[in-house]
Amino acid sequence: MVKSRPVLTKSVTSSLIYIAADLSSQTISKSSSEPYDLVRTLRMAGYGLLILGPSLHHWFNFMSKLFPKRDLITTFKKMAMGQLLYGPAMTVVFFSLNARLQGESSAEIVARLKRDLLPTMLNGIMYWPFCDFITFRFIPVHLQALVSNSFSYLWTVYMTYMASLEKPATVTS
Repeated sequence: MVKSRPVLTKSVTSSLIYIAADLSSQTISKSSSEPYDLVRTLRMAGYGLLILGPSLHHWFNFMSKLFPKRDLITTFKKMAMGQLLYGPAMTVVFFSLNARLQGESSAEIVARLKRDLLPTMLNGIMYWPFCDFITFRFIPVHLQALVSNSFSYLWTVYMTYMASLEKPATVTS
């Protein structure tokens, strides 16, 4: 399927990982008597299916065209591009879209980004370079999104937790 229907395969895989990660995140953070928030899980599934899966497919193909080699220097270039461009952009999209789907206003979304974006990016710098190194250096491009999705399970447990935090206080005038 990854060769005959690459975007669909990567999108469905991403969605399934987001479902599993969100359910894991909820299991860790909720008391045993609280029910699962299945609407939250559905939001995460939709994000994986409609946003992350397709974007990962195109991102890895773009990186392989921009930097076709797989040597050490090229691997570090791809990693830097991911940390400087793709990671921050996708984190902003994730937080913003999730907040909007929960009914947050533009001011609340901006307040959420001010509160959560930098800590999330700093935590990402401790996790993703290792994952990206393995992915870019050793994995064929047609499988890179699937491998990245596999690494993203742990990251997504964290991201869904961060996205579920209470709305930050906003300043009203």
